Amino acid sequence: GGTGGVGTGRAAEAQQTGMSGKRGGTPGAAMPGGLHLHGARWVTVSPVPPVPPRPQEDNHSYYVSRIYGPGDARLRGLWVDMAAANRSQVKIHGILSNTHRQASRIVLSFDFPFYGHLLRQVTIATGGFIFMGDVIHRMLTATQYVAPLMANFNPSFSRNSTVQYLDNGTVFVVQWDKVYLQGKEDMGSFTFQAALHSTGRIVFGYKEIPVPVLQISATQHPVKAGLSDAFMILNPSPDVPESRRRTIYEYHRVELDTSKITNMSAVEFTPLPTCLQHQSCEMCVTSELTFNCSWCHVLQRCSSGFDRYREEWLSYGCGQKSDEKTCEDLAEGDHYSAPPDSSFSPLDEDVTTSTSSLFIDSLTTEDDTKLNQYAGSEGNSLPSKKAGAPIHTGTIVGIVLAVLLIAAIILAGIYINSHPTSNAALFFIERRPHHWPAMKFRNHTNHATYSEVEPTSQEKEGFVEAEQC
Repeated sequence: GGTGGVGTGRAAEAQQTGMSGKRGGTPGAAMPGGLHLHGARWVTVSPVPPVPPRPQEDNHSYYVSRIYGPGDARLRGLWVDMAAANRSQVKIHGILSNTHRQASRIVLSFDFPFYGHLLRQVTIATGGFIFMGDVIHRMLTATQYVAPLMANFNPSFSRNSTVQYLDNGTVFVVQWDKVYLQGKEDMGSFTFQAALHSTGRIVFGYKEIPVPVLQISATQHPVKAGLSDAFMILNPSPDVPESRRRTIYEYHRVELDTSKITNMSAVEFTPLPTCLQHQSCEMCVTSELTFNCSWCHVLQRCSSGFDRYREEWLSYGCGQKSDEKTCEDLAEGDHYSAPPDSSFSPLDEDVTTSTSSLFIDSLTTEDDTKLNQYAGSEGNSLPSKKAGAPIHTGTIVGIVLAVLLIAAIILAGIYINSHPTSNAALFFIERRPHHWPAMKFRNHTNHATYSEVEPTSQEKEGFVEAEQC
């Protein structure tokens, strides 16, 4: 009956007799070779295929992360093939691909939800991350980032290294393709990407990771992977009482285990509901989220108090004892207004802080990534906000006095020019230095003319006419 199948014919009868006769044998007993006896027949048992490991899943309050390792069937759907995409939608950033530690702002074609905030512009950095903040400062690596692999990458090292991005209206993808580490080019090239979906989903894809991430030095540049967001508060400057500075407070961070970042791996972040998504008081106060959501009637906003609008939330006194109030009680308190001593006003959004006055708590070791000033060459430039600073009272008084002095000098000059025989005109002429040219005046009916007299030899008869002021 063959050598690898079910026993048949005399061989099967002999086995059956042998197992059921004096020699003994129990039906169903296991025998060598992967054969089991069921009743009177031997059958072959196929090995059970290995079950693919489930992705590692973690809840981070704002996002749920899933890490997919090599061989996972879902990897193919998570990686965006830039080469196979529409060529008109893929752009190679010429400046970022040829510089080091530079960043460029890009406008999205859709609103991207990030920690519940809708963003329409992001800043791509050569260091393997996307800055998500509104105010550009010198410490972009500190917070407010989407970082598939933040490190000291230098795309200008090789002609094959590029920073490219794609925007098809539903997903925005940034790919760092064949980039090398500054000073560690012998480690090999890295290829990875970050995809921002219009639903708020974020995917990190890793194609080429030549060395373990734990071996990358963080001496010259931070090395990390994950998400972060923060809010800013305008505080009085201790050095200059009338000036203010922005203080950045990071309220949430997702740090990935970099040992899980390998060739052909991926990380998927699925956003969780936040307080900001609720548009009515009833939905806000009845929310069953893990956040302590409160409704502010004057702002018509639901919040936990920890988001990018925290300064405005505090300025209007939102969230104070709101747990004891119903929506009707909050509606009756719509006479709320900003406190008189509040530093918030709608114009505060246009005030940016210079690099020297920026203060970030416990983040002084981050690197200095510059904003690319040539973003306009990519067709995505934005009008920059003008920096403003409070003007001192003494400065205003000095400006007024200077204007009055200049006006007095001009009026005196006009008077002397119009009345050359006046006491004031004769006073200045008599006391002029010898090297000054003497001016000869002649009276005319409509306008006065004067001529310049050379300090040596005889006078010239040329006259220049000037219109009367």
